[in-house]
Amino acid sequence: MSSGFPDFRLGTVLATSFTATLTERCGDPVERIPTPNRLAEWLAVSGLAVKSCTSAELERARELREAIHTTATAAARHSGLPAPAVEIINDCSTRSRAAANLTSEGNRHWRLSATSSVDDALGVIAADAISIIAGERDGRLALCASPTCQAAFFDTSRSRTRRWCDMNTCGNREKKARFHAGRRKDPR
Repeated sequence: MSSGFPDFRLGTVLATSFTATLTERCGDPVERIPTPNRLAEWLAVSGLAVKSCTSAELERARELREAIHTTATAAARHSGLPAPAVEIINDCSTRSRAAANLTSEGNRHWRLSATSSVDDALGVIAADAISIIAGERDGRLALCASPTCQAAFFDTSRSRTRRWCDMNTCGNREKKARFHAGRRKDPR
């Protein structure tokens, strides 16, 4: 990873991991893909390597990221899906030339050709977003309980009661805050 940039927050769901390239949306936002090269790095670690990325492609990627976040947030709140965001997701999905392959373990793996573009990779991310927002996968969309984060995430825990987008960041920070607040109330 490039030095000087915050680490990527990678999860098991491609679409919500992609929305996590902008964190702390309700606090001091942290942009994890500030440059075209950084987007190319994120795509590579997510199994969607492309040869290069332009500034225009970075802007399209950010537009898709925000459309997924807005739509997933609406779905998690059981609200109507915003038509402009849905249109962006659908547009990105239909542009892609990526192919779904079945692995010997029975999993789907996306294959990009040697000449694949950022649009092909974004199409895979859009297709993943469509599958979780449409309820095709086992899990539920939820919002991080951190007041500064509020990230949409896909909860696949057994009980479907996960509260944090990432226990190592938001969950840990909130638990520490509660612990310190309790210690201030009970000085002993």
